[in-house]
Amino acid sequence: MADEQQNQNQENQSKEQQEKLNDLIKTYKLTFESEHGATVLEDLQRRCHLFSTTNVKGDSHESAFMEGQRAAVLFIIQMLNRKI
Repeated sequence: MADEQQNQNQENQSKEQQEKLNDLIKTYKLTFESEHGATVLEDLQRRCHLFSTTNVKGDSHESAFMEGQRAAVLFIIQMLNRKI
């Protein structure tokens, strides 16, 4: 009986987490698929080195920093491409 209850609780938590994720995906889409959001995303892609190298010869710290910026933009794009 306790196992069934635990399984049900885990299933409910999983459903709640999926609903929260779906809501977040919808919010990303509403934000970045609007006219203003698309303009901001284009700017972020340029500023955060999406289409250029992030390697700075001789400066691993700067390379890592730039790659972190790029990763943030890639995450936004990944959220926009997710299916709900």
